[in-house]
Amino acid sequence: MKIPVVGFDPSMNGWGIAEGELDLTTGYLHTPRLTVLEPIKIKTKQTRVNSIDLDVAEQLAKPALAAARAAKVIFVEVPVGSQSASAMKAYGMCVGILGVLRAEGIQLIEVTATEVKVALSGNKNATKTQMISAAVGLYPEASFPVYAKNSKGRKKGDIADKAEHAADALGAIHAGVNTPMFQNLMKLYES
Repeated sequence: MKIPVVGFDPSMNGWGIAEGELDLTTGYLHTPRLTVLEPIKIKTKQTRVNSIDLDVAEQLAKPALAAARAAKVIFVEVPVGSQSASAMKAYGMCVGILGVLRAEGIQLIEVTATEVKVALSGNKNATKTQMISAAVGLYPEASFPVYAKNSKGRKKGDIADKAEHAADALGAIHAGVNTPMFQNLMKLYES
């Protein structure tokens, strides 16, 4: 049996989304579709910072909500606190969007960054590069973000650094299937 799922790696500057059909027997996705949301910050002299932030939140929330509504199960690497005011703003925005999803009645299965790293790479201290490599190894056919042109030692078509967000979204799914919450949901789907 397969069910539509989505994995999220929330971030203000690169929100990773992994969508696909989860095979409940194998625990793997079929035809994963990967997206990294990168909001455009429209800045003019007359634009207030809070107006820019509100626009960024809307740019993230719309596709996240659409993806969540299309899935039966949503797995999320929930962000944790931050060390700076800028990072705290990003944290608040991401948690706020996730809160809206829950307010809409969309159940989230929460996982930690460590759980994501272990589930995808087997290493709780995996680097971004190791996470991307693990994700590509599991899903070589997936639509990982690539460089559009040669630049700074990167070739056109090479997997982009921002693929880390998509890899973490995939990892959120792999970590989430191991949670007691998902195991209970799986029993309902099997019956």
